Amino acid sequence: MKDVATTMPGVYIRNETWYNPPHETRKHRQMVGWFEEFRMILVTGGTGFIGQALIRHLLEDGREIRTLLRPSSQTPELPKGLPVEVALSNVNDERSLRSALADVDTIYHLVGGEWLGVQEDLAMLEIEGTKTLLQVAEKTGVQRIVYMSHLGADRASAYPVMKVKGIVEEFIRRSGITYTILRSGLVFGEDDHFTTALAKLMAVYPLIFFLPSPAKTLIQPLWVEDLATILTWLLEAEEMNDQTVEIGGPEYLSIEEVVKEVMRVTSLSRTLVELRPSYLRFVAVTLEYLYPAFPHSVYWLDYLANDRTCDIDSVSRMFGLLPARMAGHLNYLEDKNWGKIARQELRKQR
Repeated sequence: MKDVATTMPGVYIRNETWYNPPHETRKHRQMVGWFEEFRMILVTGGTGFIGQALIRHLLEDGREIRTLLRPSSQTPELPKGLPVEVALSNVNDERSLRSALADVDTIYHLVGGEWLGVQEDLAMLEIEGTKTLLQVAEKTGVQRIVYMSHLGADRASAYPVMKVKGIVEEFIRRSGITYTILRSGLVFGEDDHFTTALAKLMAVYPLIFFLPSPAKTLIQPLWVEDLATILTWLLEAEEMNDQTVEIGGPEYLSIEEVVKEVMRVTSLSRTLVELRPSYLRFVAVTLEYLYPAFPHSVYWLDYLANDRTCDIDSVSRMFGLLPARMAGHLNYLEDKNWGKIARQELRKQR
């Protein structure tokens, strides 16, 4: 399976290397009448941090899953030990998308370029890609799309990531396909793009750690397992059809508080220094061009420019779920040589 990502676009590949059917299969559920009809689910961004958690939850729920991969020379990081069907296609390739969307009832659209850095064309990947996906989805009979967005998404935003997300949201609302737009607080968990990146950055800067000023900007971290649970529940939540839903974790934390918590868990003590975002942006852009695999993207600064919060009880009120607090779920950062990990990352090429 090492050449899976270089196969011709539009070709399905059964992920036999990781094939391990769940104990209670969809076929069994159909036999006992739990599901009235077959429904294939397509996940874009399925190899990402959130995508892998979602696929695992959907499979545990007995769903049939297909994930969309962009053709690449690199071996994809598919969820191990899970039966996932793979369709190879760029999100702006209409011909191969038709094949990928065959028999698909629901799309989870998780593709996002904000963590890929300034060398990634956000407009092409997200806006143009989503337009093509929606056009093909309408032609192939897709019934519903669930889109992962951010708190603060707005087509009039001055920040590129939030502006792009807002534009994509508008295309989805006007598509004619039943949708749910889920605007989430910053998501954390193992191999995430935030707390893990913070640990790597602390290892890169041995004495001090720079924070965007003001460091009191608030975020509302949501554990990836809680998010994946919510996304899975949305399949049966008809009351969420054609709705834009804002969710976040159970606490408001400042950037400074989060950084201090990461320092505590990793035992990486640093002196915190606030810098104007314009200075940090210059440094981040320069380092991204010098080191394509630098631990964080410049777009990360855009996310932290303003408070990114919603109602503190959003998850419990709408979904009856008590979300996890960040401090109790950062054990994945413990007992790791972050200096070694950071050096290995810097040697990579995206």
